[in-house]
Amino acid sequence: MPAPRVSHPATPRTKEDRHFVTALARGLDVLACFRSGDKVLGNQEIAQRCKLPKSTVSRLTYTLTRQGYLIHIEEIGKYRLGTATLSLGSTMLVRLDVRQIARPLMQELADFATAEVSLGTRDRFSMIYVENCRSSALLTLSLDVGSRIALATSAIGRAWLAAITEDERRPLLEQLRARDEQAWPEVQAGVDKALQDYRSLGVACSFGDWQKNVNAIARAFQPGGGLPPMVINCGGPSFTVSPEFLLGEVRPRLVEMVSRIEAALNR
Repeated sequence: MPAPRVSHPATPRTKEDRHFVTALARGLDVLACFRSGDKVLGNQEIAQRCKLPKSTVSRLTYTLTRQGYLIHIEEIGKYRLGTATLSLGSTMLVRLDVRQIARPLMQELADFATAEVSLGTRDRFSMIYVENCRSSALLTLSLDVGSRIALATSAIGRAWLAAITEDERRPLLEQLRARDEQAWPEVQAGVDKALQDYRSLGVACSFGDWQKNVNAIARAFQPGGGLPPMVINCGGPSFTVSPEFLLGEVRPRLVEMVSRIEAALNR
């Protein structure tokens, strides 16, 4: 089944670009380094994640605190995300029409598969969930909106990679390789297999690659309206959803569901 034609935002600009504001980019990187499981981070932790000098991070966190994007907890000398970031995120999610259209269909599939069905899009080197539905019978694998999933080893990330063009994919994979040269051969083999699966099956797969005991399949689509490509993922614990069940029973339903979402968005 052919992959839908999608494109993604350009690779982040480098400092050689005269239009690129490095200080702004660094400030945004500081905010982005807070993950869904983080309550607070110190300047040292932020510096390590952003690969910036601690002195630079100190100035950035001070400025972001003054602007309400971070809250400084003086007792422990660390920071948490401020209400200004909540306002930005909430506004974005409310305006995502695709969430309203997809959610009932996602819940239906989650209940059928006794699994978790998620809607996500790429942010740097990971996929971030913007909607999530799970079967009431699912006892484990509880992720939520805002969760970040590895780009190259997860089904949702691999579907995104499979749906973009080779010219778009190549530089991103080079960046992923540079981040961990030692792990790259295994990661590349998984991505290559996912590209083949996407061409032949219409979905990308991750059977124990993202997490050892988690199986999932995913399909990408173009939501339109200037939004970046998005992906819907269906997965769960390997003892609940086997590869055979996902490919035989869930796959045709997932492909049909994505087609229905695209048709609704086009209307």
